[in-house]
Amino acid sequence: MSMLLSALVADLKASLSDAAAQFRAADDGDFKRLLGVALADMQAKRPITKPGEVGLFALQARYAVQAQDFAALKTHMWADPANTPKPWEPSYPGLVPRVAAAWDGVAWWLEFSPAPTMLQITVWGDTFRFWYFARHLLSETPDATTINPADRGLLLLRAQAEAMRELAMRNVVKPQQMRDGYTSMPRNGTPAALFESLLAEFKGVR
Repeated sequence: MSMLLSALVADLKASLSDAAAQFRAADDGDFKRLLGVALADMQAKRPITKPGEVGLFALQARYAVQAQDFAALKTHMWADPANTPKPWEPSYPGLVPRVAAAWDGVAWWLEFSPAPTMLQITVWGDTFRFWYFARHLLSETPDATTINPADRGLLLLRAQAEAMRELAMRNVVKPQQMRDGYTSMPRNGTPAALFESLLAEFKGVR
């Protein structure tokens, strides 16, 4: 089935049945937002790992991450123990700096604590290679959506749960009829009950 954003929106609307009428934003904005919430949870459920790198400079502690889809630092390959001199050797570079990813409200940075020294760069290299978790993407461009087609139903299931949560927050208590995106089974219940049921099903999927 199509993984284009428009196709996902159409299927989400259809699955919500009459409840879809409660979401009235222009240009299907509500449904895109619901899918966006689901997409964020898919990062934990179905993470994407990609490689990245930055060039290091002595005594510089902060480096801009160039990857536009960066979500979190996973691990790095710098400071290979096999290539590290022993503590009693003159060329011992000291302890490996701690590295963390930081978001400043505009961009992601890698922060070294303390900053790498010239000796460390000489021993371990001036290229810091790492693995990072990437953000998922929904797109109208063919093959640009990063969700695996096999997980299409899982994405819709989480979006449906979010829709029921919002209806419950609006104090909608009338039972809703829908068909869940993962098993395609019909569901009936209040929005609050459906939210709990759908979210539990999403969390239970391996």
